[in-house]
Amino acid sequence: MRSGTEGSFHSVDVSSLTYGPLGETLRMSLRTDDGVLLEARHDPCAAGPTDTAIVVAHGFTGSVDRPALRRAVAVLARHAAVVTFSFRGHGRSGGRSTVGDREVLDLAAAVGRARDLGYARVATAGFSMGGSVVLRHAALYGERGEHVAREGREGREGREGGREAGRTDAVAAVSAPARWYYRGTPPMRRVHWLITRPAGRLVGRYGLGTRIHDRDWDPVPLPPVAAVPLIAPTPLLVVHGDRDPYFPVDHPRALAAASGGHAELWLEPGMGHAENAAGEELLTRIARWLTGAARGGG
Repeated sequence: MRSGTEGSFHSVDVSSLTYGPLGETLRMSLRTDDGVLLEARHDPCAAGPTDTAIVVAHGFTGSVDRPALRRAVAVLARHAAVVTFSFRGHGRSGGRSTVGDREVLDLAAAVGRARDLGYARVATAGFSMGGSVVLRHAALYGERGEHVAREGREGREGREGGREAGRTDAVAAVSAPARWYYRGTPPMRRVHWLITRPAGRLVGRYGLGTRIHDRDWDPVPLPPVAAVPLIAPTPLLVVHGDRDPYFPVDHPRALAAASGGHAELWLEPGMGHAENAAGEELLTRIARWLTGAARGGG
């Protein structure tokens, strides 16, 4: 799903409503390149000052304050500072969800904010829908971002410096789909009903706190499996549970295969889906991998 034309992918306009020392938890406001105001939060590294931040992208119907995300942040923040935000149409952010399309602009604003805060190294970690977003973001804003033309976009015409501000140093996609329009499991058939039906969008708005756009994608954004080959040389980690009820293991295997050996693949025994299923031990491993990879040792 999407709304209107894409516009520039490589400019980041970020504004802050509250500000304080990096040692404090901050509530922030981010403005995306297409003008959507997002709620966001900065959590400092519990271990002390650091030059590395992890920007976390939640799953569909999540938000910056959902308990599962806060639990994940608490673990990640033992190893790096963490910036979290609510995607458009989620939580107290403005706009309406396009279910992974224009959300790339949301992530770019959060990455740009992390760099504005002074972090020299910025990694991204995304769960489910957020996983697809971190993959597309890494492809569009990375060293090979000129291939954005494959989406029919005009992102290369963004303001000077926008690509550098939005780029990431390491990427972890957890429970991400490899391709769009997947309906092979009952949970995904329910998700498609929620997105495509007027009654489903009402349930999303009033039952799940998620405001979903009613327009179809036009054009269809680059699928995650097609974005992966454009991510190198940025380090990439693909994490997936072998009991994921939404996306079976052919999805992470397809993502890893598309990388041509560049991506590291972790298939987690007994794990379900996304941030709700990620335990402390796994989150600790992901944090260590991201911080090491961002520093060039992943």
